[in-house]
Amino acid sequence: MTTDKLVRYAVSGGIATITLHSPGNRNALSARLRSELSEGLEAASQDDGVRVVVLDHTGPVFCSGMDLKETRGAAAEDQSVNEFPAILHRIVTSPKPVVAKVGGPARAGGVGLVAAADVAVAVRDATFAFTEVRIGVVPAVISVPVLPRLLPRAAHELFLTGESFDAERAARIGLINMAVGTEALDTEVKRYTDMLCQGGPAALAATKDLLGQRAGSAELAETFGAMLELSARHFASEEGQEGMAAFAEKRKPNWVPADNP
Repeated sequence: MTTDKLVRYAVSGGIATITLHSPGNRNALSARLRSELSEGLEAASQDDGVRVVVLDHTGPVFCSGMDLKETRGAAAEDQSVNEFPAILHRIVTSPKPVVAKVGGPARAGGVGLVAAADVAVAVRDATFAFTEVRIGVVPAVISVPVLPRLLPRAAHELFLTGESFDAERAARIGLINMAVGTEALDTEVKRYTDMLCQGGPAALAATKDLLGQRAGSAELAETFGAMLELSARHFASEEGQEGMAAFAEKRKPNWVPADNP
């Protein structure tokens, strides 16, 4: 593929590597990136030669979440988040195991991508956060893959505060599988992909069913639909628009008490 792609796709040795390649805006989930990511996931799903999918990135940030420039001023039905459930659903329901290779921070929708994957490996200095509430929106869509991963007490704390946390804690609460040194990331991801390639393709798909990752696809789609409605409504709300404006202008939103540090 040409270098102007925001998502690169390559297959080697049965591994399809889908690389987010928009480092200039921290791999934000712009409309174009979402479209190309969907295309890559579909290509991997349809290729019988692909055994495992690796979700990778270029630049220091794995994914910063939705591209807020595309959400400001849009009505609920035109919000960019509207297309995101289909991407998460495709990852979750993929008959081929998906490994997230996280070499830097993930925020909001980026954490959703990590949670949707079957296996996630991150460098120790990667950070994660559910920052939605801090800009007046709700982490509704990503809650579908995220909440089954997290310890309940941690979910309440982190969803409500928006506080960032490191990869070591992400592993302890179930968001990722392993936190490793930067120099070990490639090796650890390869260790997982090598093991996954040892499994029969049909057996792996059936085992994902057994684990509940693909079971109840219709119910899963319905849940995503309900969460999308909630999310889009808050993105378009007065509070959400104020929060995004404040973020862009690097100021506190108007609901933060004046004496709050």
